[in-house]
Amino acid sequence: MARMWSLIKQSTLVHLCFAISYFTSGLIINSVQCVLYFGLKPFNKRLYRKIGYYLCYSFYSQLVFLADWWSGTTLYIYISEEDLKYCGKEHVLLLMNHSYEVDWLVGWMFCDKVGVLGNCKAYAKKVIQYIPTIGWAWKFAEFVFLERSFEKDKEIIGRQIKEIMDYPDPVWLLLNAEGTRFTEKKHEASVLFARERGMVELKHHLIPRSKGFTASLPHLRGKSSILDIQLAISKDSPVKPTIFNILNGKGLVAHMHVRRIPTDTLPENEEKAAEWLQNLFVEKDRMQDSFHNHGDFFTSSGVTKKYPFKVQPRISSFINMAAWNVITVVPMSYYLVQLLISGEILYFSIGSSVLAAFYTLMVKAIGMSKISKASSYGSDATGGQSSQNGTSPKKSVKSS
Repeated sequence: MARMWSLIKQSTLVHLCFAISYFTSGLIINSVQCVLYFGLKPFNKRLYRKIGYYLCYSFYSQLVFLADWWSGTTLYIYISEEDLKYCGKEHVLLLMNHSYEVDWLVGWMFCDKVGVLGNCKAYAKKVIQYIPTIGWAWKFAEFVFLERSFEKDKEIIGRQIKEIMDYPDPVWLLLNAEGTRFTEKKHEASVLFARERGMVELKHHLIPRSKGFTASLPHLRGKSSILDIQLAISKDSPVKPTIFNILNGKGLVAHMHVRRIPTDTLPENEEKAAEWLQNLFVEKDRMQDSFHNHGDFFTSSGVTKKYPFKVQPRISSFINMAAWNVITVVPMSYYLVQLLISGEILYFSIGSSVLAAFYTLMVKAIGMSKISKASSYGSDATGGQSSQNGTSPKKSVKSS
């Protein structure tokens, strides 16, 4: 029975059903978002954002379903009781390591558990907003789209954060300060970058870019907090942290350390704030090193020990996925089968083309998941000019 269930999870036909549900529901949600964007937002921005939360939740939670229910991925959270009280109750800037192909999805799992999944936003490349379904959803949800020109982006960041701070419900805004996902090649360039500038060399991270962070901080101060998130997955894990494995029903075991840092405690001076970010990543690097060497974040990092708790899946993501499959997959499957068995070459060709299109979209979506979902502005610390605003911290200091 277990083997049969495993084969079902790895079935291309089942994966196609997921693709049909995801992309069809995405277009339906995009259509509703578009109508509300032009028909409601100019008159009642608050109601537009309230409704937008549930639309985005319905779209995002289909992927959370794959992690939580389909693959059975386990997430352990390390957070103090005091910090946990604030989760889901305030606007937050997330500073998270970008070490894995699925780190954004594991982050969404946590967001779902604290009730902010529909209001998850990120700094993203401007070109993404033109991609159907996910890009259009992000555009209507007021993500921070950057043009990679700091003079323009500084203005965009200030304007968009002002809009986000006006949301009626808590918003979690992700900033991948490393700018791109960790790879060995990029890490080699990052180490060379740090060595040439007398900076602390990081073993498990890329040198963070500071401009996006320092440009954002003045607009966040006093209105939000920072959540420093450190995600770790054992290097000895039999299941590699990839979207393909999640889709095939292979669960991961992920560990996430979370701590809250009030923005009022951060330096106001831009160079000092950039230095604070560098020192934060030095400490994050020690935590990651401790995890890989000792199996926890605390043994050799100097960070106060916290005990983990296992987060449980929410039934809402299961119900949402089931509903969309009934609405989209059932009728579409019926018509596709009719086309394929019609005996007419034209109809058979149409049915085959539709299936091929969904399969192609699924493959491309998996490929896109390997690209950074969000980025910070700054010159590339893996080979470009320095983006550290002249700071070259040589010592690690505590960040909180």
